[in-house]
Amino acid sequence: MRRLSGKVAFITGGGTGIGRACALAFAREGAKVAVAGRRPSPLASVTREIEAAGTEALALECDVTDAAAVQTALQQAEKCFGQLNIVVNNAGTAIVAAAENTSDEDWDRVIATNLTGTFLVSRAALPAFRRAGGGTIVNIGSILGTIARKDRAAYCAAKAGVSGLTRAMALDHAQDKIRVNCICPSIIETDLGAEVMSQNPDAQAERAKRIAEIPIGRIGTPEDVAMMAVYLASDEASWITGASFPLDGGLTAY
Repeated sequence: MRRLSGKVAFITGGGTGIGRACALAFAREGAKVAVAGRRPSPLASVTREIEAAGTEALALECDVTDAAAVQTALQQAEKCFGQLNIVVNNAGTAIVAAAENTSDEDWDRVIATNLTGTFLVSRAALPAFRRAGGGTIVNIGSILGTIARKDRAAYCAAKAGVSGLTRAMALDHAQDKIRVNCICPSIIETDLGAEVMSQNPDAQAERAKRIAEIPIGRIGTPEDVAMMAVYLASDEASWITGASFPLDGGLTAY
């Protein structure tokens, strides 16, 4: 039996990058998958891939900063598949700036997407989890929720909040058989990661510098994150909750 057979997963930011990799990995492991995001074209592409492989999928346009849209999307996923067992909070954004160079608008955008969006989706999923007899939330945080990097003030604050929310919700909802964990990657080969590095005047030099910082000697892939998400969402991790796991090629082992 595949590791997620009989499960239904709701994945935010599911059209590209880490979200797409999670959607495909979950489907391979037997889950029915609802992918949510703001852009319909990437979502449709992912659902076609999943359906071509013989698994059910659903594309849902949803802005995670909009509480009503989040509620509607989760209700649609539960109605379509009959239950909800897994949420992966992956939708995110970043800005390269120190605090004094961060505008109010950029601060609000990063906090709203990375932290408030995670809260809104997680809160809205709780009733469906209870109806299913339990569930699991996998938050995609960052090592920058634990350590810091120059010019990442808003991003560090948001991701530290995700790690704190992970612990708090794990304690609050353990009695409902709801587990909450957080994956904390370093730099990953995604469009967002490339965009962040491109803001350096010499993007290639920045890339080489970032690789040199990682003991394993490479940037992470979306599939690296997806495989850990599969494990945390599966029954193999049934005694794990409230934890934040570095996934960084050894970067934070220094």
